[in-house]
Amino acid sequence: MSNKSLDRKKTLYIVASIIFLFAVSLISMKLGSLDISYSELLKGLFTNSSEGNMSIIRELRFPRIIIAILVGGNLAICGVLLQVVVKNPLADPGITGISAGASLVAVLIMVLFPALNNLKSILAFGGGLMSALLVFSIAYDKGFSPLRIILAGVAINAMLSAMSSILTTVNSNGISSVTNWLNGSLATVTWSDTKMLAIYSLIGVLISFTLRQTCNLMSLGDKTAKSLGVDINKQRIIISSVAVFLASISTGVAGIISFVGLIVPHIGRFLIGSDHKYLIPFSFTMGAMLLLIADTMGRCLFVPYEIPVGIVMSVIGGPFFIFLLRRSIKKC
Repeated sequence: MSNKSLDRKKTLYIVASIIFLFAVSLISMKLGSLDISYSELLKGLFTNSSEGNMSIIRELRFPRIIIAILVGGNLAICGVLLQVVVKNPLADPGITGISAGASLVAVLIMVLFPALNNLKSILAFGGGLMSALLVFSIAYDKGFSPLRIILAGVAINAMLSAMSSILTTVNSNGISSVTNWLNGSLATVTWSDTKMLAIYSLIGVLISFTLRQTCNLMSLGDKTAKSLGVDINKQRIIISSVAVFLASISTGVAGIISFVGLIVPHIGRFLIGSDHKYLIPFSFTMGAMLLLIADTMGRCLFVPYEIPVGIVMSVIGGPFFIFLLRRSIKKC
């Protein structure tokens, strides 16, 4: 198959994933504890009517779906970028401790400094960055070992998660809402959250798109990339910073949601290959779709009860992570 045919095929995959994402969004908006007809759905989206279920569509389900799309896409791209930087197929913002660092800062704000709530996502970036630096510094020893990164990530993740739990327990007044948020919940998102995350996500995603060629060169190996004029250390810092930014702003809004950044890059590479020109945009749409499906499952499986999307993703991603870990150990 010629290169043009392959490129056309990859482009078709991306277009198809966008169409499927749109379809899943409509289905997700319809389903829930209150089933809404498609006629009501269209009326709620394109008119200012306040009849019947219109306010539920506009004020609850629509912002929730947009947040799910942005968070899922951000975490998926973060996974792609982290796997390039550390050359580790198991890299994920949840596993590497980035999400735990970001969530600790977010919990601190919710419990001790609620006046700073509007800055929660951007301040969470600082927590995620410090956590990532700590994990990578512990794991580094003449290079990055996949197993060392996982072990360091698990240790830091456990330590920071414990600190978040202590803060939550001490703050008995808001324990329910904070605990629900820590489990990765989209139940309480608002249009204010949506607008803020959309702006930050646009910045992070656009920067990640400019790094596609650099990611391709970095994937060739350090020696080859250096011979092609790439400043390895500088690019690692830039790519890592973008990855941490995307994960942290998402965690600041939705809480800890693991495994999206682990699962989606592998699906993307299986379907369209490792060319980051296509892998990054495809991963965004696939990550958005995966999280949207997981959130819809959480809302619909045990009506009227709701399972946080972070728990649903842990159920889905846990077995996948074990499979990849076993395969990685066999290769070592």
